[in-house]
Amino acid sequence: MVETRGLDAKEIKSLMSGLEKASTPQITIDILEQLKQGVIPTEKLLRETKLGIAVNKLRSHSEKKVSELVKSMIKKWKDEVTAQKASSHLHSSTPPSAATKKLSPDPAPSSAPPAGSTAPKPKVQRPPNGAPRDVKTDGVKTDIYDDRVRNSCVTVTYNALASDSDAHSDTILDCSKQIERIVFQNEKGATPTYRTKMRSLYLNLKDSKNPNLRYRVVAGEISAERLYRMSPQEMASEELKNEIKRLEEKNLFNAQGAKEQRAVTDRFTCGKCKQKRVSYYQMQTRSADEPLTTFCTCENCGNRWKFS
Repeated sequence: MVETRGLDAKEIKSLMSGLEKASTPQITIDILEQLKQGVIPTEKLLRETKLGIAVNKLRSHSEKKVSELVKSMIKKWKDEVTAQKASSHLHSSTPPSAATKKLSPDPAPSSAPPAGSTAPKPKVQRPPNGAPRDVKTDGVKTDIYDDRVRNSCVTVTYNALASDSDAHSDTILDCSKQIERIVFQNEKGATPTYRTKMRSLYLNLKDSKNPNLRYRVVAGEISAERLYRMSPQEMASEELKNEIKRLEEKNLFNAQGAKEQRAVTDRFTCGKCKQKRVSYYQMQTRSADEPLTTFCTCENCGNRWKFS
């Protein structure tokens, strides 16, 4: 039987690079399909390539087919890695001898792992009807401190991180406690600035359009200390970052276009409508030794672009 060879780390990183540069939803889907079919997931491979993080960024993609494909891929990889861990744990156990098997009665089934076991934590059962997880659905206790405000901050942080996560409740609770503790230490207690910072983090973490931030925090990609230091712009969803970038470019066109003398030429072709009636101007946007940036506007359809 011929063994199926999965994509290696180099091939995966090459596809990840293509994913970042994909100019249309269809190109994105094609690359995702290659990854879905070609990746044989292992914990080591996913950690080495950071593939899960790269793919998970597309969960909130505006194209429904992309977001649905990403969700199915992430679930498939998680399930396979979890199964591998469970299988590895079973095989690492010392099998009893034949004589012992004959003399020993069948043990009663038990849901508890053996003492000292490092078996993976079971996958959490999501609430019915797609309801978000929280401390109540998970049965988590957050009465940690003799301080109602701090306990409340741990609770809301847990609710934000757990809402759409498949991670074990212990993992999410640890993340929530670390975040609260870092803010408490840096803000010198449960001060007004502590409350403001916790509220800001909570609002960013619970944003339904920003699942990638939650995923990276729970996965340990973003530490509590780093999260505390991040600006709202750094925490923003990919969709919001793209919108900010689009507005900045639009404002740059509008601001500079009013100052610079525009010329109309047929030297440039609009990539949108393919017409050649294009106005343009040039200006220095970087250091003096860099080439001028050319700002173009199609006089037919209004499409704008720039190049250096």
